[in-house]
Amino acid sequence: MYIFYEQAKNSGNKETIRRGALMKMLQNSAQTLPLWIGGPGEKPPPLCGAVPPEINYIGKIGDMVACLVRAVEGEENWILAEIVNFNATTNKYEVDDIDEEQKERHTLSKRRVYPLPLMRANPETNPEALYSKGSIVMALYPQTTCFYKGVINQLPTLATEEYEVLFEDPSYADGYSPPLMVAQRYVIQIKESIKKK
Repeated sequence: MYIFYEQAKNSGNKETIRRGALMKMLQNSAQTLPLWIGGPGEKPPPLCGAVPPEINYIGKIGDMVACLVRAVEGEENWILAEIVNFNATTNKYEVDDIDEEQKERHTLSKRRVYPLPLMRANPETNPEALYSKGSIVMALYPQTTCFYKGVINQLPTLATEEYEVLFEDPSYADGYSPPLMVAQRYVIQIKESIKKK
């Protein structure tokens, strides 16, 4: 890896390395997310697969989250970010955009921050902790750090597999992208506040 990095650095292709390293880190994070294994009859806990967080849940410093942020142009986007701080007095998070190119810090109200799953659900033992086929979700678009609205097309059948997601995309005749694979870690419940008008 070091030799490859040196060659790329010397060729002036530092941005590609950063981006590639970030995408690899996100993929590793998804693959190494702990798999929840419960006892007989034990229900999966909050933030396991599709199980939502508890109402009063506060993310920990260093946790990755989905955040609704306002861009300079005024449009709002869901981005992948890391929690830097939570102020209980103001009920606001400070988060850093995970994307090196943006690297912005945002102060956001709790309702604009949604935690990512802390554990993967095992489709063989806990299919109830997965989103069902046809569910409308927010998912991290492959090779980006943004979440977009999509529909679950296929569920994982093994703990090592990913969801197959159809993302909303008006450039296709049926309004959806071809099926794309997204890890459980980066598929979250759609929030009411972001429904299209």
